[in-house]
Amino acid sequence: MADTAVYLRDYQPFAHCVDQVELTFRLAPNSTRVSARLHMRPNPAREGRHDLRLDGEGLRLIALMLDGRPLDATPDDNGLTIPAADLPGGPFVLETEVEIAPEANTALEGLYMSNGMYCTQCEAEGFRKITFYPDRPDVMARFRVRVEGDAPVLLSNGNPMGAGPGWAEWDDPWPKPAYLFALVAGDLRAHGDTYTTASGRQVALNIWVRPGDEHRCQWGMDSIKRSMEWDERVYGREYDLDVFNIVAVDDFNMGAMENKGLNIFNSKCVLATPETMTDDEFARIEGIIAHEYFHNWTGNRITCRDWFQLCLKEGLTVYRDQQFSGDLRGHAVKRIEDVLALRARQFREDQGPLAHPVRPDSFVEINNFYTATVYEKGAEIIGMLKLLVGDDGYQRALDLYFNRHDGQAATIEDWLKVFEDATGRDLSQFSRWYFEAGTPRVKVYEAWSPGAEGGVYTLTLAQENPPTPDQPTKGAKVIPVAVGLLNPNGDEVVPTTVLELTKPVESFRFEGLATRPVPSILRGFSAPVVLEHDISTETRAFLLAHDTDPFNRWEAGRALSKEVLAAMVAQGAPVSRHWLSGLARLVRDESLDPAFRALAMRLPSEDDMAATLADAGHVPDPAAIHDARGRMSDALAAELAPELPGLREAMATPGPFSAEAGPAGRRALANACLALQTRLDGGTAARAAFDAATNMTDRLSALVSLLTVGQGRSQLAAFEHDWQGDRLVMDKWFSVQVLHALPDALVDTVNRLTARPDFTMGNPNRFRAVMGALSANHAGFHHASGAAYRLLADWLIRLDAKNPQTAARMSTAFETWRRYDAGRQERIRAELSRIAQTPGLSRDLAEMVGRMLG
Repeated sequence: MADTAVYLRDYQPFAHCVDQVELTFRLAPNSTRVSARLHMRPNPAREGRHDLRLDGEGLRLIALMLDGRPLDATPDDNGLTIPAADLPGGPFVLETEVEIAPEANTALEGLYMSNGMYCTQCEAEGFRKITFYPDRPDVMARFRVRVEGDAPVLLSNGNPMGAGPGWAEWDDPWPKPAYLFALVAGDLRAHGDTYTTASGRQVALNIWVRPGDEHRCQWGMDSIKRSMEWDERVYGREYDLDVFNIVAVDDFNMGAMENKGLNIFNSKCVLATPETMTDDEFARIEGIIAHEYFHNWTGNRITCRDWFQLCLKEGLTVYRDQQFSGDLRGHAVKRIEDVLALRARQFREDQGPLAHPVRPDSFVEINNFYTATVYEKGAEIIGMLKLLVGDDGYQRALDLYFNRHDGQAATIEDWLKVFEDATGRDLSQFSRWYFEAGTPRVKVYEAWSPGAEGGVYTLTLAQENPPTPDQPTKGAKVIPVAVGLLNPNGDEVVPTTVLELTKPVESFRFEGLATRPVPSILRGFSAPVVLEHDISTETRAFLLAHDTDPFNRWEAGRALSKEVLAAMVAQGAPVSRHWLSGLARLVRDESLDPAFRALAMRLPSEDDMAATLADAGHVPDPAAIHDARGRMSDALAAELAPELPGLREAMATPGPFSAEAGPAGRRALANACLALQTRLDGGTAARAAFDAATNMTDRLSALVSLLTVGQGRSQLAAFEHDWQGDRLVMDKWFSVQVLHALPDALVDTVNRLTARPDFTMGNPNRFRAVMGALSANHAGFHHASGAAYRLLADWLIRLDAKNPQTAARMSTAFETWRRYDAGRQERIRAELSRIAQTPGLSRDLAEMVGRMLG
């Protein structure tokens, strides 16, 4: 396939409409037959007569008929073309029969097999690997499906229409694009329940799993019901089918997929018990289930016109699942967690060679644009819109969006027009957030003029929008900057006010103030920008102690941590007393949410510090960062030493395990204290905690605490003994060893683990558990020898031949290579060039490597 770029500017509606699709699958591992009847007609939006072009890859064509008459046509590598001269001027029925081999499909796109179970993944362009079809999101049709095979359970989209020995039929009454098609067949068990909608309809709910996993479904089922109730109450959206099915699949490239009525989930994103999953994983499962369910309206009922509009469904749905999790688990902690993820993934993306707009204008391989920019930055844009138009304006706009575009394939322009029509705002300048890449930088300047009748405080904000690949210059954006003012004793004198920065430089006056205030800027992280505010260590410590905005209080501590750590790395400075005393005071504050206190104790990551140092003009030294971060942890442990055992005891959660926010927060703080205690007592408390643990959160935390200080060998062996038969738990066992290996031992650790018979690159979860941890071990991955670079490149080349999607996504480990010293740059460049020169490289990996090399 030629690596030809696709451009947004070339979009045209498809030349034909598909009104109804009838599919019959006769399943066999190496010779599945797929028969399709497509009820089609010329598209009135396209004048004249046009050839009919159908997408298709890896299909063996057996039969082709038009209105019952055989047609002569030869497919090419990418599809099938029927000349306009062979097509009638009105409606027609096109029939095809093809043969495919699911068992040989290691790319996990289209119809494939996972441990004997048939399953599908069609987003973005996987349906073309199932049958000949216009595989694009703006072609929406009703699907009726018949599945024939010897599997006990045969599932597809929509409502069940009938079943018998070896067959089942399904009908989806709602038009959908092909990327939402799904089929699953296998020996499965259902964990069932029901939900009664707001209008009184009863919906059958099922989570389908392999035999033996039935007991791991209750949390997922509870999460489905919470999601359904929340979407009715907050967005007025009711479920629209008779059944809602989820299937857990072991081999899956993504986390989950929102296929209409039949969501397919990576097993690790739905199966949970206290003994096998951590609190973070329980929260993640709850959020992912909500995300995929919310897609029923924001993605399925209203889909995207073309793949350039991917953020329309993903950004909005991420924002909705963030709202949901915030309502259930606390908005302050949820916001901090979301911003940590945004900065770790999306800021990194925005500031490197892979930067791209939230709505790109071209791509070679669409799978490469399922990125943090599209998802997380897309969600930030929705949050800014809501902040600018207010809660009522947002509600009016969303109601209008659902009413106006239900059943349609929409664009970002449609989305913005809805907000303009509902609120009267002109969003032409705001739209730059969608069309321009890069993270804006906002510089802050203060001025104070005392007066007899009250002083005037002036806040001047200047925005800079740095150049990114293919976008050297950019215009000023609309940036909502939430600001509050505190007086010197910590009282709030000006509550949170949203300033709209719309020019390169703007000043805002606050009058009638008795004393010069201390500003709290970008409250709640009101915009995804880098804030540059030159303030003293003492002021940061003041905000850490007194800020009334929870996010900015945490942010003050975070900024202070990075400031201290940067000085330790770059100047050999000692650990700051201001930081130690301020953070210790926060940790001891029993009025604060334990989850918030645990987050405040988390030091900046080594990758975060490398980015911070590079941003300040330093060449980051991974080994020096690793050493300084360890010394900082030691200092905090010594500062809190007297309180650590008591804090852990006070955070105990007696009684039955609960994954709800309260108990989870208490465990988070207790385990943060255990990690520090382990640095002081040689591992005595952690070994005892490991042995006493009754849930995976506490057991894994104790194990990690030991590994971090170079211990835990016997605990690793005990963990393996207990869980060697559990694929999902063993992923954790693989991952923690790599993530916490000493830098000099990292490559040997990976080689030892990948030599085991239970390591397979065919399973994306197992591959990511090892290779994702390899690149996340910052000091080890960036070891001066370059050995880890070579190791990862070797594995990416191997994996690309089997699973290009996963290989391409894992290659982003190299995206920050230009921030390091000349020697490391040269070694990474050599590995990227070696990958690029590999014969037969997929376009997925070739595009990513090419963009990183520039």
